[in-house]
Amino acid sequence: MKFSELWLREWVNPDNTSGELLSSEQLADQITMAGLEVESINKVAGDFHGVVIGHVVECAQHPNADKLRVTKIDIGSAHFLDIVCGAPNCRQGLKVAVATVGAVLPMGYEIKTAKLRGVLSAGMLCSSSELALCEEQEGIIELPVTAPIGMDLRDFLQLNDNIIEINVTPNRADCLSIIGIARDLAAIHQLPLTEPDIIPVTATLKEKLPITVLAAAACPRYLGRIVKGINLSAVIPQWMSNKLRHCGIRSINPVVDITNYVMLELGQPMHAFDLDRIDSEITVRFAVKGEKLLLLDGSEAILNTETLVIADRQKVLAMAGIFGGAYSGVSEQTSSVLLECAFFNPLAIAGRARHYGLHTQASHRYERGVDPALQYKALERATRLLIDICGGEAGSIIDVTTEEELPKQATITLRYKKLCHLLGHVIPRERVNAILHRLGCQVTEQENSCQIMAPSWRFDIQIEEDLIEEIARIDGYNNIPNKPINAALLMTAHNEGDLSLKRVKTLLVDRGYQEAITYSFVDPKVQTLLHPNQEALTLPNPIATNMSAMRLSLLTGLLTTVLYNQNRQQTRLRMFESGLRFIPDNLEELNVRQDLMLAGVITGDSCGEHWDIRPQAVDFFDLKGDLEAILELTGRLSDVQFCAESTPHPALHPGQSATIYLSGESIGFIGVIHPALEAKLGLNSRAIVFELQWNKLANCVIPDAREVSRFPANRRDIAIVVAENVPAADILAECKKVSVNQIVGVNLFDVYRGKGVAEGHKSLAISLILQDTFRTLAEEEIAATVEKCVVVLKEKFQASLRD
Repeated sequence: MKFSELWLREWVNPDNTSGELLSSEQLADQITMAGLEVESINKVAGDFHGVVIGHVVECAQHPNADKLRVTKIDIGSAHFLDIVCGAPNCRQGLKVAVATVGAVLPMGYEIKTAKLRGVLSAGMLCSSSELALCEEQEGIIELPVTAPIGMDLRDFLQLNDNIIEINVTPNRADCLSIIGIARDLAAIHQLPLTEPDIIPVTATLKEKLPITVLAAAACPRYLGRIVKGINLSAVIPQWMSNKLRHCGIRSINPVVDITNYVMLELGQPMHAFDLDRIDSEITVRFAVKGEKLLLLDGSEAILNTETLVIADRQKVLAMAGIFGGAYSGVSEQTSSVLLECAFFNPLAIAGRARHYGLHTQASHRYERGVDPALQYKALERATRLLIDICGGEAGSIIDVTTEEELPKQATITLRYKKLCHLLGHVIPRERVNAILHRLGCQVTEQENSCQIMAPSWRFDIQIEEDLIEEIARIDGYNNIPNKPINAALLMTAHNEGDLSLKRVKTLLVDRGYQEAITYSFVDPKVQTLLHPNQEALTLPNPIATNMSAMRLSLLTGLLTTVLYNQNRQQTRLRMFESGLRFIPDNLEELNVRQDLMLAGVITGDSCGEHWDIRPQAVDFFDLKGDLEAILELTGRLSDVQFCAESTPHPALHPGQSATIYLSGESIGFIGVIHPALEAKLGLNSRAIVFELQWNKLANCVIPDAREVSRFPANRRDIAIVVAENVPAADILAECKKVSVNQIVGVNLFDVYRGKGVAEGHKSLAISLILQDTFRTLAEEEIAATVEKCVVVLKEKFQASLRD
């Protein structure tokens, strides 16, 4: 939120301990320490002096230049100034900003008397950019006709001001107004608020407009007031124009400007309807599906049934709390208006503006919450300003309020003992009560506690901890003493069998991977491509349409990241991610299972560019090797099987993928992305992925120490021929079972297909390492063990020794 520093100082103007007024920087620091982070402080205008208000008495064509004009300017001195101007909007009768001779403009530029194409110019007519004003406009500055001639421009436009921008957290919607920020400063400095006098307007019109609220829960209070005979050609006072401009609000017409002013001042959004364009009555209801509303900006919105609207008998007039409609908007012909001032339930407004691609000052405040007791005060303030500026007569306030639907002020018990315990130091009870009173709370003291009723504008104060936070904030965080914490150091319980995920991440980084962190919200279109048969949890109010579904797998984010990098000429990628996936067990009851997953992806060449290595694209076994290194850390690699399924994961290539089983339980998958899916995703090269349920692997096998054999190991190689469809892993597993005490190593070191091997078969060359712990194995024992291994393979897989 942006606001004018001078406007804030009208409400409360604190000083420091020396009695001097706080500087802008000190004021900003106090606002930040009060919980409202100041993001920037910008001057309204550049540093300049010697610029006054002038009146263009004459404006004639320059005799020697088509685009220049020679003017006579009245600045209230004895003689008119002759000034040459090239602005296209310069004309007779205009009130302008005149930099006189000797004036110094921003960047140190000094105005001197000069000849322009043969004509003497004693000054300059200034534009906004030349004075470094925050707002930009074409040509020279055009001032109101009421601007006093000769007055210093800085004083007239209040340019000795700063625009302070603060970041208001969602729970402090009361600070989206000058009064909200001023309340906090007044509470910190123990100062009274200088509030403007709001003199109620006496009703002189008997006319009322029927108002019906059909959605009381969404709109517990709706106030309306008819004002007739207003003059829209009236000009708002300069003080109001300055404040609106400094807060970043563009002037539109007096009615809209006044409602905007009240919103900035008190925090209550308001809207004005052209009374003559309302058909008979006002109804507050939810829209009928398919209803349309032509908005003030000219666009058309098709409404859904969750949108609260303001309507008459024939049409929708506005989206409640969000945007007005063109049918009933105030125009130059308007002479009678209906002022609307309502309290809308934040849940009835939240997300609706974003759904229609809108974001307004009103919706920003209504979504976060408005003081439910503010509507009468705001309506009286707006009515008084409207009549004082535009004239007219007002009717009585039309009030439709459903008291039971209005928010109730919270009553909270504050225990002094808990307050001191949480803050770590003692704040005197009298000071605590004084702080609460300054915050607007009603305090009822008890023996060791007090009953607190929070003010209506602080709907974020609901529990005891909220009050303690407020006391610490107002008393000052800097007043909390610095005390070292005395803590006994205790060793945390640690299960030796727990494998740290950090250890696995380190392993992957050592193998050339980089960790990716992606959003849990993913594009539903991409996710449907990866998981076509699985239903996902869709968010009702997503932050963006491409982030509207909770991820069913980490692959959605990883593959999107791969595409992002490939589009930026990164061809060789190795990435992994750990995080939660969200599997709906029952969407109707919102039962969602969350599993911690570990996933990875590789693409591009298997090795980086090298003078002695031929480029070769990654394949299934490159990733399988990395995955087996992870499984080796668990000590359970021998219990893991990679099984090709008849119906593989829908995102994977059927012939180049496998389901991963641990002791017969599926824990993940590995494989090449299906070529058709690869094309749909726009990937430039083959991508190979894996995903594991980490919780299934987190418990590793604790190593069991064994005696190292002092006797020599013996290697015997065998080459067996088996059918092509027999997995090599099954062959190796069976070899390990033969004479477990003697065969200490089994390794596949060659696969051959071709001459000498029948079609549909393959030759597997396997090395067997035999060793005994207690003795040297005899040649006869070694031969018997190898023979036994060959016999078992023959019986189980119809294997034969290769000739």
